[in-house]
Amino acid sequence: MSINIPSVGSGAPVATVSPVANPAPAPQVQPVQQAARSSGDTVHLTSAQQVYQLYNQGQKVSEIASSLSLSVATVNSYLNLSSGG
Repeated sequence: MSINIPSVGSGAPVATVSPVANPAPAPQVQPVQQAARSSGDTVHLTSAQQVYQLYNQGQKVSEIASSLSLSVATVNSYLNLSSGG
């Protein structure tokens, strides 16, 4: 786009605008789509990793066993504990 401002006999400037010969097309706006949940968005933890995480968050061995459907002995084994911790 070019702007030409000539002076007119009255001394007041007059602005004229001439459009660009081939203006660039406006960019196409694509709608934002929700990303589908895929295996790339999810981290799968082993039972042992889940046990460690819950134990480090302060849960008791019996609570961990119950919430993960594991035996107390299995949870103790994952944590290398000899008793009910």
